[in-house]
Amino acid sequence: MTYSGEVTVGGPADVHELTDLMISKVAVGPMNNNAYLLRCRATGEQLLIDAANDAGTLLTLIGEDGIAAVLTTHRHGDHWQALAEVVEATGARTYAGRYDAEGIPVPTEVALEDGDTVRVGRVPLTARHLVGHTPGSIALVYDDPHGHPHVFTGDCLFPGGVGNTHKDPEAFASLLGDVEAKIFGPLPDETWVYPGHGDDTTLGAERPHLAEWRARGW
Repeated sequence: MTYSGEVTVGGPADVHELTDLMISKVAVGPMNNNAYLLRCRATGEQLLIDAANDAGTLLTLIGEDGIAAVLTTHRHGDHWQALAEVVEATGARTYAGRYDAEGIPVPTEVALEDGDTVRVGRVPLTARHLVGHTPGSIALVYDDPHGHPHVFTGDCLFPGGVGNTHKDPEAFASLLGDVEAKIFGPLPDETWVYPGHGDDTTLGAERPHLAEWRARGW
């Protein structure tokens, strides 16, 4: 089946089947947060990105195999409402950006820096620290050896722009600069983008609008 990345709260997961990794996307909670379950196809090990809300839905998605870890992309409360319950039920290790860990009520066991490797079974992903939406937001890049890259951006990049910087020009400049340098710069247009809310996009669809975003200031 073709993956679209279009999900609704209460609806089924959409599954992106790659050669080495399976990515299951669901929408949860009143703010339509996206949560992503990554599964290594060789080992069966799983990692959850953003235990945002509705622990029941997330635990059903995880299934009996459990998860090795859960990564919280940033400190905002709509991205960790189900974190405590999911960790209690699964015993998963907790990952978050070093500079956002203090704002997440569940203790972070692995504090991530820019360039750190996060592994799901045999699959390595790279953490990218993006400053502006929050001080310690983390994007996760999977450079698929069998195809194009995939990047999980939390609330730092969406279709149509970067994440909310609360009308703070300095924070906006920081976020756009980091997104340009660490995401658009090294990654090709084919890169698939999985944001923290809403539909997916690609870097190629968004790249022509970077100057427009900078000019408008949001």
